[in-house]
Amino acid sequence: MKALTFTGHESITFETIRDPEILEASDVIIKVKYCAICGSDLHVYHEREKGIDQHTCMGHEFTGEVVETGKAVKHLKIGDQVISPFTTNCGQCYFCSIGLTARCEKSQLFGWVQNGVGLQGGQAEYVRVPLAESTLYTLPDDITYPEALLLGDVLSTGYFCAHQAEIKPQLHYGVIGCGPVGLMAICSAFLQGAQHVYAFDSVHERLNKASQFGATAIPVDKTDAISFIKEQTFGRGLDAVMDAVGNASAGKLAYDLVRPGGIISTVGVCTEQHFPFSPTDAYNKNITYKTGRCPARYFIDQLIPHVCEHRFDLTSVFTHHLPLREGVKGYDIFANKKDHCLKVLLEP
Repeated sequence: MKALTFTGHESITFETIRDPEILEASDVIIKVKYCAICGSDLHVYHEREKGIDQHTCMGHEFTGEVVETGKAVKHLKIGDQVISPFTTNCGQCYFCSIGLTARCEKSQLFGWVQNGVGLQGGQAEYVRVPLAESTLYTLPDDITYPEALLLGDVLSTGYFCAHQAEIKPQLHYGVIGCGPVGLMAICSAFLQGAQHVYAFDSVHERLNKASQFGATAIPVDKTDAISFIKEQTFGRGLDAVMDAVGNASAGKLAYDLVRPGGIISTVGVCTEQHFPFSPTDAYNKNITYKTGRCPARYFIDQLIPHVCEHRFDLTSVFTHHLPLREGVKGYDIFANKKDHCLKVLLEP
């Protein structure tokens, strides 16, 4: 089959690799209808996270059709259209039972093979899904494939970010970073009842999109964001800040914006070695800090009714639609923010 594979620092190759096969009785094989490039893929692309094997098939955002099932699969059948979260989960361990599916004892991340061990990704014509019946979700008739892609990762992650911020209608919230996850966090904050959401970024087009979703856009390169927020909140600061970036500067801005006793919720993949504020700083401000990988499979169930309402044009974050064979070009466009790119949709 054809696939996009990792071949070194900022090097993705479109090549022929071996078709996936059923390895365990609980596996299924999916024919990929659509896949997407995620900001997390860029950590591999830029080798900010080391260890992935050469020629590993990339990607953890995909949706498609069941074309083969293992012997233990009873409730999924050939022809079913499915949503996949970006990690697998067993549905039975302690962590699955409390809704923390991303930390399932048997969890694997799609698109990560290290020293020959791991799971191939979904930027390909086909993908193997282990633990299929507890991992996959059958696609409802009124949800499109692009919406399903968002449910499997960035929408669920944005919703998780807002969930950690403990949304209440009368409070004031901020979102740092208006890439796809940040934009989904803005939508999710409103879906969870927020009335006052401020969006922080330096990219004009992304702030425009945040405004379209209902947020008050604040260009951090042109505005004294901290003074502005103080004016809007009677000098207190924001009740919670959602960090969709994960680097030191975003973390410091989040700390400076949040009020004493407030919450910082961060879901951006963080590769920093240290917090941008000290334990003493956190103590002196009574900060609650929440972070971690989104339990996407858990949140898919909660998000399906919201997506069916179509309150927001969520799929407008897909600014570029390319065939899989042009995926190398897609990575270049996405990684370098060319042509005002927000997110790339790929079709095998």
